[in-house]
Amino acid sequence: MKVLNMGSLNLDYVYQVDHILTGGETLASDGMEVFPGGKGLNQSIALAKAGVRVYHAGLIGEEGQILTDICSENGVDTRYIRQISGKSGHTIIQVDRQAQNCILLYGGSNRAFTREYMDEVLAEFEAGDVLLLQNEINLVDYAVEKGWEKGMKVVLNPSPMDEKLDTVDMKKISLFLLNEVEGAQIAGTEDPDRILEQMAEKYPDAEVVLTLGSRGSVYQGRGQRVRQNACRVQAVDTTAAGDTFTGYFIAGMLKGMEVPRILDMASRASALAVSRKGAAPSIPRMEEVLAARL
Repeated sequence: MKVLNMGSLNLDYVYQVDHILTGGETLASDGMEVFPGGKGLNQSIALAKAGVRVYHAGLIGEEGQILTDICSENGVDTRYIRQISGKSGHTIIQVDRQAQNCILLYGGSNRAFTREYMDEVLAEFEAGDVLLLQNEINLVDYAVEKGWEKGMKVVLNPSPMDEKLDTVDMKKISLFLLNEVEGAQIAGTEDPDRILEQMAEKYPDAEVVLTLGSRGSVYQGRGQRVRQNACRVQAVDTTAAGDTFTGYFIAGMLKGMEVPRILDMASRASALAVSRKGAAPSIPRMEEVLAARL
């Protein structure tokens, strides 16, 4: 079984601020750093650090070689990454003194996928392989359709939630990985139990993992619902928390682990990530997760 992550590759410009800015406000930053990131890149690196062979398909701009390099350095197979003219995708991230963040996203090369490129990559994969997607690239609907037609297990992290996902046939998703905000947008309710009930009604064949921040996470599927508490750590930067959780959950699933153990492992990995600065650089390796006393 092979894992293909067809996802974004971003440069993250991270600004340390006293508080998240409001409309019309000007505020001096306490510092600025540049990190490789993007939900696609982060999740591929999380998978690789968790011990999974993952192939990343994505597009970078003229200044994006650093993104390919960091993927390679962390064990991600980059044979399907292509460079195109123009700018790479990037984000402007504010991180406040409580380690909360807000993110402004520019799509750049991440929004330049073509059907021909997707077809070329997907031709290398087959039924039973995993296709991981987020919503920071274009043509997600096409990727879902083609992956499903091939018999791949389609995994969707519907982030960021926007109208572009309206064209996606969600009934072809095997596994949803979403946070409470995304869950509320899909299900029309903020109550976690009601979110899961709505997901079960709309997509009865899909497994769902709902992350709830400091309240932990919940898995629903295969006739069961499993809850996991969050690990308590001093948060420094929450930017890659969800992506780390996603990568480690999929890794546990591929290793055939029981759901409670998978949730515990993913929670530990996510906790370690938020205790460090940056997105991709904050993601821990499996040996760190196993050794952590949390």
